[in-house]
Formats: sequence, C-alpha cells, structure tokens
Amino acid sequence: MSLAEFDVTGQKVLIVGAGRGICKGIALVFAEAGADVAIASLTAATVGKVAEEIRAMGGTALSVTGDATKAADMDQITAKVLAEFRHIDTLVTCVEDSIRKPVVQLPRSSEEGMTEDDRNNVLNINLTEAFQGCRSVGSHLLERRQGSVINISGWASFRGRPGYSAYDAAKAGVMRFTEPVSQEWAPFGVRVNAVAPGSFPDLDQMAAQAYQNRQDDAKSRVLLGRSGKLKEPGYLCVLLASPAASYITGQTWAVDGGISIKHP
Repeated sequence: MSLAEFDVTGQKVLIVGAGRGICKGIALVFAEAGADVAIASLTAATVGKVAEEIRAMGGTALSVTGDATKAADMDQITAKVLAEFRHIDTLVTCVEDSIRKPVVQLPRSSEEGMTEDDRNNVLNINLTEAFQGCRSVGSHLLERRQGSVINISGWASFRGRPGYSAYDAAKAGVMRFTEPVSQEWAPFGVRVNAVAPGSFPDLDQMAAQAYQNRQDDAKSRVLLGRSGKLKEPGYLCVLLASPAASYITGQTWAVDGGISIKHP
C-alpha cells in the first residue's frame, strides 16, 4: 500500500547546481520518484552527465547551463525550463562552494586572511544564488498559486566554525532568507523551506583515499558515526515537495547525522 500524499510523479522540478555532489543526489532521487527534472549548472559537461544518468533509468531530464549568481543567466535558465516543461512545480537552489581561511592572518600563523574577492565569491555562490533562483522563478509560482521552493543551506546554519566565516555566514543567510520569503509567499499557496545537509562526500569528486579519510573522520565527529550518502538529502527534498508537506513552510531541516547538535 502506498500513500498518495507522498507522490511527486509528474512534477516539474528545477534543480540549480545539480551537476555534482549533494545536488546531483537530489536530482537522482527526484527522478527515481517520478518527477521530470531540469538540471542547471555552470558547465555543460557536469549537467550532461547527470542528465544521461537520469535518462538511463528511464526518467525525463533537461540540462541547462548558466551562472545562477547572475540575474540574466538565471532568467535564461528559467525561460528554457518553462519553454520545455511549460511550468515548474518545485525549485531547488543548490549551488555551493567554500574556502577555509581566517578573516585576517592570525598571529604565529602563515595562513593568509580572506581577500575581498574570496568573501564575495563565497557569499555569491552560497547565498546570492538562492536569491536569484527565488527572484527568477517566484513570479511563475505566485501566478500559479502553488508550488514549493527548497533552498539548500548547511549544518553551518546552526554552528559557526573558525576558518569558515564567509561560508557559515552565507549558509545562515540562506536559512534566514528562507523565512521571510516563506511569509511573503504563503498567502499565495507557495511554500518555501530549507534543507541543511551535513557531510556528504562525493566519490566522483575526490581521490579514494580522501573519501576514506572523510568516512573515518565521521566516525568520531558525527553522532550517527558515519558521513551521509549522496541521496539522503534528496529523500527529504522529495518529502518537502510532496503533498505530504502541504502544512510545512519557513523551516530549515537538518539532515546531518546529528553533527549540528553535538558538543565539541
């Protein structure tokens, strides 16, 4: 027996940043759940590979490219998806990257502090992209009086760490950005939530030893004793996009093995 409330079959889903990592896992899960998936990323090579994987499993995938931190590019991405899919039911904003640098060089350290470009790039990639995605797709969702937005934040939304001031501020910004947008759009039937993943190493993006090191490190750092599997944030995203979540908006949901509540 299955519950219709969890069904997303036939939904048109745009996932921005789905060329690799967590975002790729989210795209694959939506496809497996029966949604038609539009994958947007900066380069054709990455989105093309994910689209091929979805088509190989019998799903429908559209690949589009552009810089999601720029208004003109994001508008072009949205226009291409609407031309192909006719409408969008769910938007997932999922572009991310980070650097580890102190704000300024610390005493007795050779590590240089962040430059203005470092800070701006991290904020744009992790926070501005969420704004641009919502700005570009929002009018369409509001006009239809239905739909869902899922902004991908991170467990850094809840806890800051030395060396990651720009990244952690951006991820906390995604959580706070989600809250007012959800309030603005709720009267028009559009829900806005955020998902905050923990550590989800992608074997396709790193050497085997580096991947194993991440797994070993998680045994002591993560409450559940392991790093995440790439598809696990996708399962939560499918839930939030489904009718089962029709009474959920404005929330940030951690899927991090408990690391955000673990004491040092």
